[in-house]
Amino acid sequence: MTIHRFDGEHFWLSNFYESPVVLGGITFSTAEHAFQAAKCKYAEDVTRIHAARTPGEAKGIGRKVTMRDDWEQVKYHVMVSVIRAKFEVPELADKLLSTGDQELVEGNTWGDRTWGRVAGKGNNWLGEILMERRELLRQERA
Repeated sequence: MTIHRFDGEHFWLSNFYESPVVLGGITFSTAEHAFQAAKCKYAEDVTRIHAARTPGEAKGIGRKVTMRDDWEQVKYHVMVSVIRAKFEVPELADKLLSTGDQELVEGNTWGDRTWGRVAGKGNNWLGEILMERRELLRQERA
């Protein structure tokens, strides 16, 4: 079985889901806020993203910031750290484990073939990272 989208009953898998994420000693209200802040070269941009009222607003600000010089090399590993931090919340860790062996696919209609899939095509890096986190949680609890 596959979870094809991170909305509806599976919205908690989305980076837009409201759940605290601590990254770099800062507590962000969503994984999206944390990820967007991590790409920033300048502290004032991190502050603006941190203060964003919604994850959509954080993403919008993140599209306009000066990115750190190594962003393309580190963005995958940053997302791994963000997802690890998100699923340190015990209730979310339990929910992730409850997905069993289902494939997790961040299906979307906005054209993101890096972190998700569009019409079945794409890297689905977010889904892969979530499944990897799920396996590590299993091992930790064994």
